[in-house]
Amino acid sequence: MRSLALVLMVVGFTSMPGKASVRPMLQDTVFTTFSGTVINDETRDPIVFVNVYLIGSSLGTVTNAEGEFILKVPLSEMNGKVRFSYLGYQNVDIALATLNPEDNIIRLRPTAVNLEEVTIRTEDPVQLIRIAQNNVRRNYATNPQRLVGFYRETVKENRNYVVVAEAVLDVFKASYGNDFQLDRVSIFRGRKSGEVKKMDTINFKLQGGPKTSFLLDLVKNPGGILAEDYIEYYDFWFAGFEIIDDRNNYVIGFDQRNDVDMSLYKGKIYIDAKNMAFSRFEFELSDKEIETAASELVRKKPMDLKIEVISGNYLVNYRMVNNTWYINHVRSDLVFETQWKKKRHNATYVTTLEMAVTDRDSMNVEKSRYRSQVRTNDILADDVSYYEDEDFWGDYNYIKPDESIESVIRRLSRKLRWETLDEIDE
Repeated sequence: MRSLALVLMVVGFTSMPGKASVRPMLQDTVFTTFSGTVINDETRDPIVFVNVYLIGSSLGTVTNAEGEFILKVPLSEMNGKVRFSYLGYQNVDIALATLNPEDNIIRLRPTAVNLEEVTIRTEDPVQLIRIAQNNVRRNYATNPQRLVGFYRETVKENRNYVVVAEAVLDVFKASYGNDFQLDRVSIFRGRKSGEVKKMDTINFKLQGGPKTSFLLDLVKNPGGILAEDYIEYYDFWFAGFEIIDDRNNYVIGFDQRNDVDMSLYKGKIYIDAKNMAFSRFEFELSDKEIETAASELVRKKPMDLKIEVISGNYLVNYRMVNNTWYINHVRSDLVFETQWKKKRHNATYVTTLEMAVTDRDSMNVEKSRYRSQVRTNDILADDVSYYEDEDFWGDYNYIKPDESIESVIRRLSRKLRWETLDEIDE
């Protein structure tokens, strides 16, 4: 594959007759909504994936691909403070009483990290990557795992949600020691929100999202960044150190070379300094050839519809448990601009997918049947009704797209375990 985007994020566009009506949105009478943008205080650039949460509670969200956030706070919590935190920046705490309902600008300042003494293994960033790759079988599970994951995908047309779907995933996680054994992702339960705006003119669909979450596991699937055939397409540099979960990490920056004529990526690779494991990937579509990205990301569209990819941001986190590293959290945000003169339609679309692993087991692991697997061309929003079960969701009875995925997991914590999935199946 030419790049990760070629198979990971595919969007379909088809024309819709006439103008669709808008379903009225439910209004919250017991919440106050705050919105704004988080930026780098020095460069004024928006910061993606900033954690935004109410201190002392489970309420929270993260910023999108444009650094924007929306946080809904119960009236009973209005005396609290909201925290903005991001790796490499100083935390900012702000009293809710001082925030405006919208158009807040939050500035985060980069911070220097005082590190304990770290052994510099090499000044060559590619050599650090090679060491981490050679240690994969030592640092990651070499026996298959059964995972439970909570997954959500959304599509926004301009500032309105037009798709909100979520699912509980039952996953056969293949061994990191077997390059030929592949992950298998199945949907256990799913649903979508009916309280969204109807799409106008363009039917925008996201394909293969649940499968995409695990294809983004760059340790298992090196893809268009770490695969042997692609490393030579990038410039790498040593970008210092960062602390993640109280552990020192090498930081390697990268960007596609100027002479590469395909849409690739730029970003940061984090490698744990003690055991040389990949702990985190933050990357985005490089602006050097981003104008060609639409040809890889868009599967189908009318001939006279113009589509431009504005940005694509990806985050992949791993967590160490008992000296073994596991994939833990994945998020992707893509921003498109469309122009259709024939229909007099201009719009901006933002697609977001997010997955968090909630439970794992290494005993009695069985592969799911091939026919039950999610494929890269499946559309969750179209198929999710097959997996609906109102009793499963219980008190969590509606989808709040601006609530963080961590908050949802806390609400459903008992049901997001592999033992419970077995009990429900029985």
